[in-house]
Amino acid sequence: MSSKEMIVREASEGERRWFAGGGLHVWKLTAEETGGDFFMFEDYVQGGKVTPLHRHPGIAETIYLLEGSISVYVDGAEREVGAGGVVMFPAGEAHAFRVTSAHARLLCLQTPGRGQAFYLDASEPSSADDGPVDFARLRAVAERHDDNIEILGPPPFRREAGS
Repeated sequence: MSSKEMIVREASEGERRWFAGGGLHVWKLTAEETGGDFFMFEDYVQGGKVTPLHRHPGIAETIYLLEGSISVYVDGAEREVGAGGVVMFPAGEAHAFRVTSAHARLLCLQTPGRGQAFYLDASEPSSADDGPVDFARLRAVAERHDDNIEILGPPPFRREAGS
């Protein structure tokens, strides 16, 4: 499919990939399909999943919560966001999130779409909705894609989910 053609996908459609950071991604629109403008995927994650503190140089990241809740970390502060809420991290802004509900479903958008290369390298085709988090793999992949993501440190949250 060439870039910037009309695309229609049903809820069950999209490439399914297990992400080394935990969770099942369903790729809704790829960078190739949007002419590089953006990359969009659903992220199905289990409670307690955390991301390391990281940033995306030159890439803005928006997360819309379809189900569940997360705690986001920016500038040393945590903020809870529930279903129907949205978070936008400007390009280069250090951030992390932790799933605070039993599970969550997120719609993630990265602009421009070049960040997709990191997610492709850090994932495998899958139909499973959960798997072990592999922070060592994430760090190694991030080093190869340092123009798309920088891992800055471990998860920064002060307390564990549910406490």
